[in-house]
Amino acid sequence: MLTVHTVAELRQQLAAWRAVGERIAFAPTMGNLHAGHIDLIHAAKTHAPRVVASVFVNPLQFGPKEDFGRYPRTLPDDQQKLAAAGCDLLFAPGVEEMYPHGLPLTTEVKVSKVSEGLEGEFRPGHFEGVATVVNVLFNLVQPDVALFGEKDWQQLAVITRMVRDLHLPIGIIGVPTRRETSGLAMSSRNQYLAVDERHTASVIHATLVTIAHEIQQGSRDYIGLEQAGMQALSAHGFAPQYVAIRTPDLQPPANENKNLVILIAALLGNTRLIDNLRVSLG
Repeated sequence: MLTVHTVAELRQQLAAWRAVGERIAFAPTMGNLHAGHIDLIHAAKTHAPRVVASVFVNPLQFGPKEDFGRYPRTLPDDQQKLAAAGCDLLFAPGVEEMYPHGLPLTTEVKVSKVSEGLEGEFRPGHFEGVATVVNVLFNLVQPDVALFGEKDWQQLAVITRMVRDLHLPIGIIGVPTRRETSGLAMSSRNQYLAVDERHTASVIHATLVTIAHEIQQGSRDYIGLEQAGMQALSAHGFAPQYVAIRTPDLQPPANENKNLVILIAALLGNTRLIDNLRVSLG
């Protein structure tokens, strides 16, 4: 696997592959990789002969009270994991390479509606940062397909909408959430959890499963189910921010909707966790 740090090096390698007609799959990450990230690489290899990953901790998507400064930078370990998974090229730029004219002067991308509410409410400006950096990366890599984890469901919806609205010729593929044996969704932030918190954190997935079961058994009292989920999380020591039942494009559900997604965000101690679960009603 080749690792490059500059736009010029990236473009040189990509041009060589395109010259012989090879498709390119792309998996953008912020590094500190776990098995869920590696699933993106494995999935990418089924869609294209060449796989590119990026590792870039994007300052634009962190709020002033969030953990940009302490977000783990583990590039040597990330390189080993990506190489073992069969990644062909890693783009690992610095902030100055991505935003050469400075953050205050960077053109921002805002995806209306789908970025509002849920994460958009509790992390204002987050999705503008996500959409901006992904758009920059898409313009640099120009992949045929790009892969994102379904754990960040709203992020996936924002990127899918951005690609549609900007007419980008990129297929967006969601990759199912990788879970620990307890059901806890794998996340780089899980390492912030203490041992007892890690056990408690599995309650999030259990709550999702309980709500999904109620829906599949015929309940359509979505507001009541959301409230019950909030209460269940609070009873186990979480500070829940939202429990929401939505359509896959994040609209409020109606009784006739056959595909839904349940989304949760909650604080456990100082660690913020998110998860979701899709529900199909046939």
